[in-house]
Amino acid sequence: MNSPVFICERAEVRLASATGDKVILQGIDLQVGRQEFLCLVGGSGTGKTTLLRALGGFCAPTSGAVLYEGKAFRSPPEGVVTVFQDYGNALLPWRTVRANVALGIEEKISGAELDRRLDTALALVGLQKAEREYPAKLSGGMQQRLQIARALALQPKVLLMDEPFGALDAMTKAKLQDELRNIQASTGATIVFITHDVDEAIYLGDRVVLLAGSPGTIASEIRPPLPARRDQISTKEMPEYLHARHELLERLHGAAR
Repeated sequence: MNSPVFICERAEVRLASATGDKVILQGIDLQVGRQEFLCLVGGSGTGKTTLLRALGGFCAPTSGAVLYEGKAFRSPPEGVVTVFQDYGNALLPWRTVRANVALGIEEKISGAELDRRLDTALALVGLQKAEREYPAKLSGGMQQRLQIARALALQPKVLLMDEPFGALDAMTKAKLQDELRNIQASTGATIVFITHDVDEAIYLGDRVVLLAGSPGTIASEIRPPLPARRDQISTKEMPEYLHARHELLERLHGAAR
């Protein structure tokens, strides 16, 4: 692995519940490499979202360590941006597509630099022609593209994505998967991506980490031996893809027993 962006060392996370503090994650040892596409999978209640929130600075480990660029942190680190599944509530309906993308940077930069940043983000997700529209007129896939564009306008080093395509139809999901891999190739961002979809994890991930149990622990990981350039048809017919998919399914079923 190249130099890690994140390091988790025996990290434990406890969160408050109606019956008192509950251990959500326990003994998490994990490194996320620079420019890696890491997928997190596992059953419900295994702590995937909590791990993503810990990486994003939204909750702190109660023991052990979570480090970004070698340093502990207690709030979202600069350069780390989180994209959630609920894209509809993340957008401001009274602002145009372009104005939504400007959120988060319009108070920091202006003029030609702001226009350049917005143009680049919109182009990366293919929304240039819709920049004057309002969110209500966009399809679900376009709304999610808009949320991703807003994240990209911040020029993140890391994108943390919590099931961003989970509510989309199969065709839209496949298109956005390919766009996301292209975006990573062009920006060099590190991506940590939660999914319940085995095919999505194998297709997107350089590495797939399986969480299991309650409290959640890292049960295993798989590195799909796939080329950097992937195709929804030919890649998914490769023996390497089918083998990795079968192996991940077996491990998921084993972890659920």
